[in-house]
Amino acid sequence: MRRQLEERLRQLKAELQSGQQMLAELETKQTSVRETMLRISGAIQVLEEELTKVNEPAPHEAANKAAGDGQPASPTPLSRR
Repeated sequence: MRRQLEERLRQLKAELQSGQQMLAELETKQTSVRETMLRISGAIQVLEEELTKVNEPAPHEAANKAAGDGQPASPTPLSRR
């Protein structure tokens, strides 16, 4: 009976150690995946900002289109106070 209990205790300790090792590996993988997702999220944000810039005409281009003649629009005079 004692040998059976000692054997079962040895098995359970081995399973516990295996589980702890697996958990540590999973935590390391989770950290790695989170870091990768953070980098991807940052890259998405940069690309979205760049696409917004590309889709918005520069201020001088908008003024040229408003003038209609292809020449830069004359500056608007400032009102005097």
